[in-house]
Amino acid sequence: MKTLKVGDTAPDFSLPSSTGETISLQDFLGKKRVILYFYPKDNTSGCTKEACSFRDTLPDLSSKDTVVLGVSADSLDSHRKFINKYNLNFPLLSDSDHKVAEAYGAWGEKNMYGKKYFGMIRKTFIIDKQGKLEHVFNKVKAEGHGQEILALID
Repeated sequence: MKTLKVGDTAPDFSLPSSTGETISLQDFLGKKRVILYFYPKDNTSGCTKEACSFRDTLPDLSSKDTVVLGVSADSLDSHRKFINKYNLNFPLLSDSDHKVAEAYGAWGEKNMYGKKYFGMIRKTFIIDKQGKLEHVFNKVKAEGHGQEILALID
């Protein structure tokens, strides 16, 4: 599995978004800091807590010229339902073939109840305006993650 570290160039991507457009990392270079977070599944308890923490901190993050993008392998339809249910205020991107997650080292073997399978690994990357990784969270505590990032970039 690929391991990215602070100072590395963030892999570029273009993914379909819940907004109806395709979003690319290039869209933000030179303009905004990007928080790119990978999460396993829409409407699950940990992922909901994480998404809601970003929802609640987005006004403060936005005031610091920062955009939040969530990525999972879920469909756009699933993303829209998740957004509507929890009033999420940022785009969710669909990485159905998990190519972007693989580029970021966020796709790999997982183990649940003794059963091994491949899936999305919860990771977060803060990407600066030049497209370099400013911070990498390889172990994410879902609850309060938005507040943790806000405190870090404050």
